[in-house]
Amino acid sequence: MNGGPDTSRDGLVRPDWENVSRQRKMRILLLGGTSEAREIAHSLSRETDVEVSVSLARSERLAHCFDCPVRIGGWGGEAAYRDHLVRERIDAVIDATHPFADEMGRRTARIAQALGIEALRFMRPPWIPQDQDNWTFLDNPEDAARHIPASATVFLATGRRDMDRFANLDPRRVLCRVREKPETEAPFEHGSYVVLHGPVSVAQEIVTLGELGVNWIITRNSGGQGGWPKLAAARALGIPVAMIRRPPPADLPCIDAVDEALNWVRSRV
Repeated sequence: MNGGPDTSRDGLVRPDWENVSRQRKMRILLLGGTSEAREIAHSLSRETDVEVSVSLARSERLAHCFDCPVRIGGWGGEAAYRDHLVRERIDAVIDATHPFADEMGRRTARIAQALGIEALRFMRPPWIPQDQDNWTFLDNPEDAARHIPASATVFLATGRRDMDRFANLDPRRVLCRVREKPETEAPFEHGSYVVLHGPVSVAQEIVTLGELGVNWIITRNSGGQGGWPKLAAARALGIPVAMIRRPPPADLPCIDAVDEALNWVRSRV
């Protein structure tokens, strides 16, 4: 084989992935959006046989700290994502997006299989309840209303994504935690936004929850250190937590430690 491109029946020109790594550095697209993605990028940027680029769905505060090229914005559809991989001659994709970014994972799995490139999913470990935690596990946001009394003051700590799926929480008082206050009003009859910039300590979370009179928390099982203080505060205050389970994982090899990503890449260069 000469390492040249291959034209398939669908007319899409694909590189010869089998031989490409022998001719140049391995090109990796890292799908970011988590703190671990920055750690993976730092590790890979020091590898002499690797070229890594990062894609972020939206700008973030530390976007300039990846030590490698960064693109910001959505793909504009599956075809555009696929074409980017071909045009940039990407050899492998590492999906280190949020654990609840399930559609991105499924899309990556489909495209990687179609193009014959390798893909890996980084998924940080989920939170596990500890002694004195009072968690109710939910399969979807709509289930929260079935477990939370109508008189409750609810601290909705799931971010702005899919907030409409909690519409059945009315008439409860719903406090929506956000980093930046949206221009629109909170989508609840008895709701409002609570603007909190992280990182926030356990002590700060205890004060906030106490001052707001919160007696239920809803959150997603994102894992990681950033969101853990609110759960420690809930334990200290005896506040029950409605914990939304993660969606089923995409059909990709999965790791849960940053150093495993580096080992995976090194085994392929």
